[in-house]
Amino acid sequence: MVHTISVRQLLKILDDIHVLYGHEYINKEIITDDIYRPALELAGYLKYYPKERLQLYGKTEISYSRTMTSENRDEIFDFLCQKETPAFLISRGLEPPKELIEHTQKAGIPILTSERRTTQLSSRVTNVLERELAQRKSIHGVLLDVNGMGVLITGQSGIGKSETALDLIRRGHRLVTDDRVDLYTTDGVLVYGESPEVTKHMIEIRGIGIIDVTHMFGVGAVRERARVNLIVHLELWNEDTMYDRLGADVNHQKIFDVEIPSMVIPVSPGRNIAIIIETAAMSIRSKQLGYDASEKLMENMNRLMAENAKKNKNE
Repeated sequence: MVHTISVRQLLKILDDIHVLYGHEYINKEIITDDIYRPALELAGYLKYYPKERLQLYGKTEISYSRTMTSENRDEIFDFLCQKETPAFLISRGLEPPKELIEHTQKAGIPILTSERRTTQLSSRVTNVLERELAQRKSIHGVLLDVNGMGVLITGQSGIGKSETALDLIRRGHRLVTDDRVDLYTTDGVLVYGESPEVTKHMIEIRGIGIIDVTHMFGVGAVRERARVNLIVHLELWNEDTMYDRLGADVNHQKIFDVEIPSMVIPVSPGRNIAIIIETAAMSIRSKQLGYDASEKLMENMNRLMAENAKKNKNE
């Protein structure tokens, strides 16, 4: 599935960008988060022009175009204004060449303008496009920031995910979203999660109803989004299941082909799941920083066996 965003939608998000010419063309779709500055094309090199990108003109491009002859500008801008191009964006409030205006009108391409500097504008627009064009999926679960680690809690309905989240919030951790987690990746390397707008910062507790976490615990108890660093799956305790007792091997689960550390935590009466998840997050962080308690245990056991073997040999 190809993700797109229209020029109109981009303008709604970035209110410091406005339509300079071609307001009737702002329904054109943007399909890539890459922005292009056509410096080589202005100089006449037209072989690898990425026509599907948003085209950004700054002070350098506008100044150079003014040194060109009118005939040269007409030829170059005729080539650059192709139907696949979503829009031309001009920084610093500069006036575009009249030849560009003419050819964008013929090709049905809007010209946008902003008072921001070129590099600042490029970074701002890229950040929005990366987020809006990212691969996305929604799953049932809860996402929290636990000591700086984004912990995604999954499990069957009624297992206690929301109650565990509430306990973690009371322990000083922060809620991202309850019940539904909107996941996305911008680079295929990191996965982030955020809340649907309609349920943002709310938790449903059976028997009580909806709780507004911001109202009850303050703004410090919530986050807008978080990177997913750990997946914790809750399941009812099964005596026939062999649960990990050493933690020597870290399992992983794929989201968008990104490998994320994961673990299964059995739920039973008397187990404080919030504390266990808090500890699990700290354990994963420790392993990422180079300390593994299971390796330390094995070192201690090997040392003890070596000492006993030496002792038995001397007796």
